[in-house]
Amino acid sequence: YMCSLSLFHYSEYLVTAINNPRSLSLDSFLLNHSFEYNLAALSSWVEFTLEKFACPEMKQITWLSTVGLLMVVFGDCLRKAAMLTAGSNFNHIVQNEKSDTHTLVTSGVYGWFRHPSYVGWFYWSIGTQVLLCNPVCVVGYTLASWRFFRERIEEEEITLIHFFGEEYLEYKRKVPSGLPFISGVKVEL
Repeated sequence: YMCSLSLFHYSEYLVTAINNPRSLSLDSFLLNHSFEYNLAALSSWVEFTLEKFACPEMKQITWLSTVGLLMVVFGDCLRKAAMLTAGSNFNHIVQNEKSDTHTLVTSGVYGWFRHPSYVGWFYWSIGTQVLLCNPVCVVGYTLASWRFFRERIEEEEITLIHFFGEEYLEYKRKVPSGLPFISGVKVEL
């Protein structure tokens, strides 16, 4: 778990350094993502510790931990593939102004999902809790992540429609968001 957590944050910085060095800062590690992110991490450590003492056999379900590890690896690989595919178009902060270099990326993993970095993070975060056999945090992480990405995708898609117009709308019609029960911003035609 600690290795996957460390690798996730280090690789966020590394891929940003490769793809978009102009936006690189200590924030690129995503260690200070939000109060909610830090609270979620602390909650998972507390749950793991309490359950380890109260019911240690619950933390030794090898097949479940293996499923969690596979989710973590899949999620992180998908997120990094999205970052690398988007190149300098990827930024940890939703952009409100279109730069001259912004292009709509629809190839690679963006041909599978409109928001592959969010899909990757979603499954990575839930996978960390499956890996730890933390049932309370599996539910909490799933609900909190889903809600966060539903709001974030709607906000981002408004911007993308503003940036790319009909080109984005056509892409939106063809490619799913990638997250369960999240279709993105509703557009009246």
